Amino acid sequence: MTIGGSSYSPRRDAAILIVDDAPANLSVLRKMMVEQGYQTFVATSGERAVQIAKRVHPDLILLDVVMPGIDGLETCRQLKANPLTARIPIIFMSAKNEAEDVVAGFDTGGVDYIGKPLRMAEVCARVRTQLQIRMNSETQQEQAERLRTIVNSMAEGLLIIEPDGRIQFTNPACDQYLGYAPGELAGKTIFDLLNPLVAQEYLDYFGRYAANPETAHSHGTREVIIRHKFGTSVCMDLTLTPMFMRQPLFIGLLHDITHHKMSEDALQRAAMVDPLTKIANRRHFDTFLEKEWQRAMRSGAPLSLVVLDVDHFKLYNDSLGHAAGDVCLQQVAQAINAHALRATDLAARYGGEEFVLLFAETDADSALALAESIRCHVEALQLPHPRSITSPWITLSVGVATIHPHQMENTEALFVAADRAMYAAKEGGRNQVQSSKTASPTAASSEAAVAAR
Repeated sequence: MTIGGSSYSPRRDAAILIVDDAPANLSVLRKMMVEQGYQTFVATSGERAVQIAKRVHPDLILLDVVMPGIDGLETCRQLKANPLTARIPIIFMSAKNEAEDVVAGFDTGGVDYIGKPLRMAEVCARVRTQLQIRMNSETQQEQAERLRTIVNSMAEGLLIIEPDGRIQFTNPACDQYLGYAPGELAGKTIFDLLNPLVAQEYLDYFGRYAANPETAHSHGTREVIIRHKFGTSVCMDLTLTPMFMRQPLFIGLLHDITHHKMSEDALQRAAMVDPLTKIANRRHFDTFLEKEWQRAMRSGAPLSLVVLDVDHFKLYNDSLGHAAGDVCLQQVAQAINAHALRATDLAARYGGEEFVLLFAETDADSALALAESIRCHVEALQLPHPRSITSPWITLSVGVATIHPHQMENTEALFVAADRAMYAAKEGGRNQVQSSKTASPTAASSEAAVAAR
């Protein structure tokens, strides 16, 4: 469509509210706005205009000044006083074209003032201009809001620092790291946070950059000690990036090194722990056993292994469900783990419902007594097992083996002996402890080889 000699493709989704008490004016304006592709609403009074604006939130209002009831100026005041309609641009239309009338329109909140009689090409041009301004404003506001959301959601602390070292802005993560309330750091200086020598070094850098941005090198990342509001020290990485706007500013990013190190430690611990029972996992147990095996070879001390299996656990899961089974294993694991009292003792979940417990420097008789204590402990928990043919409670079948490690052997001999004792306990009626006192590791390995054939 060509208007006033120029081609224009309007926003098809723009909504216009036309307010005029003269039906002829309404008709002409509405026809023109529809031809422009706008969604059009009309009102013949200020009161009705306020109601429609609250409901449909138009992109622009064409508002007559002289109307019965509340006039256009009062209508504008009411619209601007309401948060729902305050940002809608209003173009006044009036035959009152004196300077004071135009000024009153702008003072009330109008964005433009068109004199009557209306020239339709001029009206369309002014509407088009105001819609473009509104769209640009909304785009800028959306971008600003998006940036604000990103900054406020960052895990890293962010500071904006002025060349004199004064802190202009901090994000929530920075406030949380350093113990300050929102906005409380604004106005403080880097000397309030850093060692004076470090702060002065940064201040010197700010001065060099402000004087000659082209030659000042980037400061990069360094580890710093920052004072927490309550006096403690926090070790952090600080990265500074210059940003030149109306004045030089510096963006500081804070990364908590302490938290990073704690996370690394937590990952290392997680790799050693069974996620369900929270005791050692098989991988950690195998490593621990190998270390104790080597130590026992050097010292000549005995090494005892206890293998424990929950009786009829499949029936328990089938009758009560896997969630109950998980809770059961957690309680059994804690009971077993309560007997690993020395640094050289380790309890672990070895797989499914099977647990193991290593006792270094422990002879056969002592290991047998410890195993019986564990069995009694678990039975005393009185965890109901409705389908057990052994006991009304959860019970364990336990095998114990003791060995003096030999240079020619490995840990497999100890496991073979303890497993065999555990299966003997099952065959003997379950809920009991059986011991296999292995005098010769070679003999145990030979028996294992025969059993495997």
